[in-house]
Amino acid sequence: MRRSATLAMFEALCAVMVWGVSFVATKVALQYVSPITVVWLRFAMGVLILGIVVVGRKQFALPAAKEAPYLALLGFIGITFHQWLQSTGLVTAQATTTAWIVATTPIFMALLGWLILREKLLGKQILGISLAAVGVVLVVTRGDISALLAGKIGTVGDVLVLISAPNWAVFSALSRRGLQRYPATWMMFYVMLFGWLFTSVHFFSGSGMAEISSLPWDGWLGVGFLGIFCSGLAYIFWFDALQVLPVAQTGAFIYLEPLVTVMVAALLINEPLLWSSLVGGGIILMGVWLVQIRKT
Repeated sequence: MRRSATLAMFEALCAVMVWGVSFVATKVALQYVSPITVVWLRFAMGVLILGIVVVGRKQFALPAAKEAPYLALLGFIGITFHQWLQSTGLVTAQATTTAWIVATTPIFMALLGWLILREKLLGKQILGISLAAVGVVLVVTRGDISALLAGKIGTVGDVLVLISAPNWAVFSALSRRGLQRYPATWMMFYVMLFGWLFTSVHFFSGSGMAEISSLPWDGWLGVGFLGIFCSGLAYIFWFDALQVLPVAQTGAFIYLEPLVTVMVAALLINEPLLWSSLVGGGIILMGVWLVQIRKT
């Protein structure tokens, strides 16, 4: 049965709110275990949930041998490398800073289209890219522009998170072919499975198992939220919504993600509400909006 537009909008909203909390949940888990352990546990749960849904929807089938390298590449870029960047970055980066930087991903998608696909950038899009850059500088320097002149731009974590934004843009561009050919949940199951297997190599070669045994209840709460909701249910909700709603309408919900992070980070982990974060974040969202609006 086709989902109603109202239900699809509710699913998209739930997914975005969950992803907004994910940066805070990661910060909580990172108090007790290493980034690679957080990623491994998170996607072990996500793979299990997506696998159950794929079987329940009678979509389970092994990928063709020629498609395995493609899915493996997506798994490495979108899961193994991307989540390593963000989880490692969050060791020193604030959850709110991370959310604002991640919100710039559409900017990098536009730049990727210009550089690789020779897509034309309109004047308002160039303005949007410039505004977003100003917003990122305000966010990562905490409003201290003199730090930029001195060559100090935030923490190492901020830099890693910033790298994750264009990395996700590359992942999104490469995913388009697969999403046009396969059910989204089936494809994400294998992408996540390959990414988790690559992560397992790093996890089992280190002290991951020892870290798990010492993880306290609040650490498990953070990891469980990441695995069950962020890597499992949110992906399902998001792609289900995309099957009903126009892409532009669904994408508009993404604007709420950093706002959710700001509120939850202030409430749960006492991150300060800095003027530079709010103003810079607002400038970033304005820039992203200008890049995404279509020519009229």
